[in-house]
Amino acid sequence: MKIDGKPAGYLAYCSNIHPGETLDETWNQLRVHLPALKARLSPQAPFGVGLRLSATAARELTESSRLRAFREWLVSEGLYVFTMNGFPYGAFHGTRVKEAVYAPDWRTDERVAYTRDLMTVFSGLLPEGGEGSVSTSPLSYKFWIPEGPEREAAFGQCARRLAALAREMAEVEERTGRWLHLDLEPEPDCLLETSVETAAFFNGPLREAGGLYLENEYGMTRERAETLIRRHIQVCYDTCHFAVEFEDPVAALDRLCAAGIGIGKVQISAALRLLFSGEPADDDQVRRLEAFAESTYLHQVVERNADGRIRRYRDLPQALEAPRDKRPREWRIHFHVPVFAAEFGGLHSTREDIRDALEAVRSRGLSRHLEIETYTWDVLPAELKGDLLDSIEREYRWTLEMLGVAAGSGDA
Repeated sequence: MKIDGKPAGYLAYCSNIHPGETLDETWNQLRVHLPALKARLSPQAPFGVGLRLSATAARELTESSRLRAFREWLVSEGLYVFTMNGFPYGAFHGTRVKEAVYAPDWRTDERVAYTRDLMTVFSGLLPEGGEGSVSTSPLSYKFWIPEGPEREAAFGQCARRLAALAREMAEVEERTGRWLHLDLEPEPDCLLETSVETAAFFNGPLREAGGLYLENEYGMTRERAETLIRRHIQVCYDTCHFAVEFEDPVAALDRLCAAGIGIGKVQISAALRLLFSGEPADDDQVRRLEAFAESTYLHQVVERNADGRIRRYRDLPQALEAPRDKRPREWRIHFHVPVFAAEFGGLHSTREDIRDALEAVRSRGLSRHLEIETYTWDVLPAELKGDLLDSIEREYRWTLEMLGVAAGSGDA
């Protein structure tokens, strides 16, 4: 839905909530949920969609007849797609995902081909002159690539592939007026994890290796190459991921903007949070976390001690098994919890970071694309589960309240 203001923005929820890997499975889920949500939230105005397509579904939707039928269905239902999630390549529900969500990574032809399919779909869905954002993996998983020469080489490989896609997106814009940008989504334990690492990649390998690639392969000037890369390769700011890293959202956004990086999309999500008091009651809090240590997704944990030292765990079970001292500290867990709730039986969330990030993004006009991304409804502890449509509606209404607008306001 359109969010009024200066600048105007667009809000959707990410359909990675719904299971489905083929186009038919995905479309069936959208038929069930999107018209019902539109009736509740935007009955008189067009309703925006944050579309997630697997590699299989994206390839199927590049077929012109299916793309035309899908576009006609969207129009008939008063729906429009302005953002897509191109992060998870394959299965994302009902199976062990964990670190496989980062594969194939940006060193591979498979990741490029998948993303190119998404761009083809988007070119067929966006109106002429429209803007479309596609969030994507933060290059790769750190534990797959040793530090040193191998990691430096990986940064260069990724940069050249991203630059090549930036050139293709620029050609689409020149030909059709449709502005597409690919938005790298920093995440704990990935090659792009923090705002510092992200800025270093954009101003290092992406500018140098990516720019040199376009210069050598397509005869561009370095200035033209860098301008094109900056316009079409941006960042997806996920409020959960940066909160897990203990990054102040305003400071992180300032750092990215100072590095000349565009904020293509903001994903609205909250991380799970445990505050240690140093008292025996801490053990009860830790035991409550056991219900969140599920087997589908990675739930990285970042611990901050009283002296400010940081310790990291690859997944929640490892943190729960590690010996603990008695000094007060905090854990932040990469488990997307409902944004409308501040407390979960003594555990808390980082939703205050959402408030601060949205205020900075909206007041400074940093991004027009906002997407609610709580995808963990299937794996939440039983006492936190509710009717899915009701839960999504509650997330919208809380977010709209934070934005100071009413449901159903504005037009597409």
